[in-house]
Order: sequence, then C-alpha cells, then structure tokens
Amino acid sequence: MCRNIHQLHNFEPAATDDEVHAAALQFVRKISGSTKPSKANEAAFTRAVEEIAHISRHLLEDLVTSAPPKNREVEAEKAKQRSAKRFAAA
Repeated sequence: MCRNIHQLHNFEPAATDDEVHAAALQFVRKISGSTKPSKANEAAFTRAVEEIAHISRHLLEDLVTSAPPKNREVEAEKAKQRSAKRFAAA
C-alpha cells in the first residue's frame, strides 16, 4: 500500500491523534491520487481524512493483543537499519 503509513497498534505509549491523522491523510492521498485537492474537492477530501482518522482511532482502541507493547525507539532503530541495508551502495 503506502510506505508512509506505519503500524500504529500495540505501541507504548499509544498512537497520538497526530499520528492517526497523518495515516488517514496518507490513505486519502493514496486513494484519491491527489496530495492537494482542488478547491472543488477540498471539503470532501478534508471530511474523508477526518472520518478515516475517527474510525481509525476507534479501531486502535478496540484491538486487543496478547503481545507485549512495542518500543517506539527500538522499532525506529530497526527501520533505520533496514533502510541502510536496502539503500546501501552495491
């Protein structure tokens, strides 16, 4: 799907409203094919982002898991290592 949308479930502390909004914005951008809507579509675009963020927050609150919460700093370091390996000079 979209590389900029990251997993938000099972982190301690929980995902912030800004993180949920950013994921919703990326989702709407991806499915609409537009990073910035025209004036004619701006209201629909904004409404879609707000509704998806709202529903996503409910989803994150309702999900359950028996796995221990992930550490944001550890996961960020793993992502940096994967990126360095992926884009390393051959």
